[in-house]
Formats: sequence, structure tokens, C-alpha cells
Amino acid sequence: MKILLIETATRVCSVALSVDGHVVALRECAEPDAHSTRLPLFVKELTDGQRPDAVCVSAGPGSYTGLRIGVSSAKGLCYGYGIPLLSVPTLLSMAAHYYMQHPEYKGLVCPMIDARRMECYTMLVDPQLNVLRDTHADVFEESDDSPLSTLRSQLYRGDVVFIGDGAAKTRPLLGSHLNARYDESFSVSAAGMAQLAEQHLSVGQVEDVAYFEPFYLKDFVAKKSVVHGLR
Repeated sequence: MKILLIETATRVCSVALSVDGHVVALRECAEPDAHSTRLPLFVKELTDGQRPDAVCVSAGPGSYTGLRIGVSSAKGLCYGYGIPLLSVPTLLSMAAHYYMQHPEYKGLVCPMIDARRMECYTMLVDPQLNVLRDTHADVFEESDDSPLSTLRSQLYRGDVVFIGDGAAKTRPLLGSHLNARYDESFSVSAAGMAQLAEQHLSVGQVEDVAYFEPFYLKDFVAKKSVVHGLR
């Protein structure tokens, strides 16, 4: 099956085309405003006017604007082509991509997306892509209800690699542990969605094109615009 994969939950605009769960083409850009300027071009390049069997979109959490753009584009394509809409949790896709890049690694993966200040969106995943700790918006500071105790207990059991643009927030608190690993070269990519999307399509796990919404996790708060020189 041919599936178009769209990842816009972070600053990276990534679009891939997979065939039977294997990525055959990939376009990516991390420039400012890439989601609004590059996404239509990437889709056009990869589809070349041909109808895919489905479209899979990264469902979040992540950037509110990025998710809206990605989901809206995916819905439009599915409606226009009359094909199924699939979705994959962003953090699970990140973990899948890491394991795909490092098949020799047998420890756990903690994908992390920066949610501003000391907060991150996190998940904990094993090599079989079982979710050991579901998606949370975590604040990484020493306190009674901090997620640090959960992560420390996992580190005592074995390796945990922290990936994503939020991982640096845990380094001062967990980085000294012998089993804590950090991969600063990791980048979010639509390629991580390929096998998960293929599995969803094969069992008919599809979304409602009309009513599907991204998983924002937190409410969007609009900032008041400021015009300098006016009161």
C-alpha cells in the first residue's frame, strides 16, 4: 500500500511516501514558516498527481499551528482523493524512527518535545513500541510529583535514550546517570510513521475525516499582539 506521511508537529516540516511500510521518498525542511510554505510543494513532489492509498498525519502533541496545518492538509487530501485518513502519535513516531535508525539498541526511548519553560511532552517506549508511560506534559524540576522519580527508576533497570528538542531539559537532572543516553543528532521525521501507518491501514484503524482533531494536550493560549509605540 502507498501511504503519504505528513509530520508538522515540531519545527521540522517533513513529508514522506511509503510503500508497504518502507519509505521510498522523503522531503524535509526546518526553516521558519516551512509548514505553510513547503508542505504543499513537498506533497506535490511526492505524489506527482498520483493517488496514494491513504494519508497519515502526525497527531501531536506539539506545535498548535504546525498540527493545524498538517491535519488540515491531510484532511483536504483525503477528502479530495476519497481515501482513508490515518494518524500516529508524534512521540510514538519519534521512538519508532529512533529504533529504525538504531536497530542494535535494546533499551528504552524517551521522546521529548519542548513545551516551553521547563515543560516537555514525553512518552516512554520499549523496542517493541509498547508504550510504558503514555503521553504527559511534564515539568522537570525536583518536587514530590515530578516525573523524575519514574525516569530514575527506569534508569536503574537499564538504558534510556532521551531524544527530541526537549531532551536537554533533563540533562542537568538525569545526565550523570550511567544509563542515561542523549542523541542530539536525532531529528523528527515523517519516516518514523511508515510502519505504524501501514499497521493501522492493514487493520482498518482509520480516522473520521470530518471530525478528527489533533491531540494538543494543552489548551492553546493566544498572545496579545503588541504594536510598539502605541498604548
